[in-house]
Amino acid sequence: MNSINWYPGHMKKTRELIQSNLKMVDIVIEVIDARIPVSSRNPIIDELVGEKPRVIVLNKKDLASPEENERWMSYLKRGNTTAIDMNCMSGEGVKRLFALLDDEKKRIAAERAARGASDDSDGSRNAARAAMLRNKPLRLMIVGVPNVGKSSLINRMTGKKSTQTGDRPGVTKGKQWLTLKGGMQLMDTPGILWPKFEDQQVGLNLAYCGSIRDEIMDIADLCLEFIGDMRQAYPGLLMKRYGLEELGETPLETMEDIARRRGFILPGKRIDYERCARTVLDEFRSGKIGRITLERCESDQK
Repeated sequence: MNSINWYPGHMKKTRELIQSNLKMVDIVIEVIDARIPVSSRNPIIDELVGEKPRVIVLNKKDLASPEENERWMSYLKRGNTTAIDMNCMSGEGVKRLFALLDDEKKRIAAERAARGASDDSDGSRNAARAAMLRNKPLRLMIVGVPNVGKSSLINRMTGKKSTQTGDRPGVTKGKQWLTLKGGMQLMDTPGILWPKFEDQQVGLNLAYCGSIRDEIMDIADLCLEFIGDMRQAYPGLLMKRYGLEELGETPLETMEDIARRRGFILPGKRIDYERCARTVLDEFRSGKIGRITLERCESDQK
């Protein structure tokens, strides 16, 4: 498959949007995909956010391996990192997230009040200023690559359909501030990828999960790569979903077997590779093949 190298103009604008608004934000909520916890973490976000307090949301836990979810959560919580696993579509984990944010709000309010008292020019405790800083609304920013579930999380946090959602990248446009319970304010940002994938497997993983538009990919080639990876990692799930007694000797043979089982045949008994590819990838993305984690958490993970 050809290298996945691209960087649409709106990605540059999103980077500038994040950079220009970070100074107004107290906490950054970074949403990542539990199926690809490494590939769905944008290095540009690390660069932009720096030392700003951050909460990592391991989303789509219901689509990933339960055992791997536990391993990744243990890994993500190393050091002082705050992380939470969630299913933003169902709302599982939202109460835990709000409890965590309430704790952060109290900590930040105490720091603000202390600064307000110590910054007073005559050295006296300025109670009014301290109270104002203590009661200042907590401001949040949600970031992440496309299609990791940012909009679904926002809808759960606001308790209403505040943003458009879809199982495809690029749904969120521009920036919008939303008010949450307790007066917290939340800024949504469009999904952002980076200009070039040094590791092509990262690009493939993002494409498998729908973070890169199918329209710019050769969907049949992408599916062949996916089947090749599944043959190594989850052969049993692939055989069970498509009623295969065994896998073909190559990804292409396996794909053709799947197409025949599903009746994806064109006139002249030709295989409909595109229809087969779209079906397999859609069924992976929706969890119909099974709970799959494409990036395992190794004990020596860096």
